[in-house]
Amino acid sequence: MRATVIYGERDIRLDEVPDPTLSTGGDAIVRVVASCVCGSDLWPYRGITPTEHPHRIGHEFVGLVQEIGPEVTNVKVGDFVIAPFYDCDMTCVNCLNGVSTSCLHGGWWGSKDRLGGFADGGQGELIRVPHADGSLYATPELPAEELIPSLLTLADVMGTGHHAAVSAGVTAGSTVVVVGDGAVGLCAVLAAKRLGASRIVAMSRHADRQALAREFGATDIVEERGDEGVARIKELFDGVGPEFVLECVGTQESMDQAIRSARPGGMVGYVGVPNGGAELPIRTLFGTNVGVNGGVAPVRNYIAELLPEVLSGAIDPGRVFDLTLPLAEVAEAYAAMDERRAIKVLLRP
Repeated sequence: MRATVIYGERDIRLDEVPDPTLSTGGDAIVRVVASCVCGSDLWPYRGITPTEHPHRIGHEFVGLVQEIGPEVTNVKVGDFVIAPFYDCDMTCVNCLNGVSTSCLHGGWWGSKDRLGGFADGGQGELIRVPHADGSLYATPELPAEELIPSLLTLADVMGTGHHAAVSAGVTAGSTVVVVGDGAVGLCAVLAAKRLGASRIVAMSRHADRQALAREFGATDIVEERGDEGVARIKELFDGVGPEFVLECVGTQESMDQAIRSARPGGMVGYVGVPNGGAELPIRTLFGTNVGVNGGVAPVRNYIAELLPEVLSGAIDPGRVFDLTLPLAEVAEAYAAMDERRAIKVLLRP
């Protein structure tokens, strides 16, 4: 089978690798129908996160169950399934408490597994899912082709944008600013709209992303950054700022922008993967009573809530995919994301 392997900085290859095999009784083999490149994949691609050894990469996929172990009961061969960007059993105390990203028995696609090897990555033709009953969520029936992009967002970016809004506490009638206009930021706009926010500002400098943000529910666009950006946000909200700010980038600058934009007593929901030295300014938080809540999004816990609205067409987060490429062109997919020629790239086998 073919799978994407990262060798080092800007060195992405599609290699022939052994087909996965069942091994634990509770696992499954999934044939990937669609996968994609994530903004967090760009950190190792750019060399910011070092690649010590070549390994599989990619963590978002949907597909068809091809084989199951004898202990698997929640999914069956032929099911169309959504997999979160991590493996989890959904039975441990952390999973049951709503934080499946801290599963006591789980792991991360493409990362070192508990035996010292590397787990399968999502950008390939087949993948072994160690905890099939926990990780995989089957749709009620085989979905229509046009739904696949939106279903794929439930593996990561829609659930992550939703987590930003939930972590901040967005409610009906509230005011929201979203820092970041990538796929997660755009999904955060959609999530805030879905939760009933009355005014949503998207911070974006790109016309195509601004247009999609407005279609997802943004009422205002702010292009300024830094001190000018903070001043512009404050101006839009009675000189004090919005109730909630959703941070969807993960850099020092984006977190600073989010915290200083919130009104006194406001809340920042953050989901950007921390890179670039982001630190919390405790003195600023103390002085303004601004709160910070969030982290790596437990998207598996959100699928049951979001899936019906994707299936009904109430939300269409798959529109964040503005480029589709065959898996054979995965290196170009990374380049397009890196050079901001695409918001998010969908890969088909």
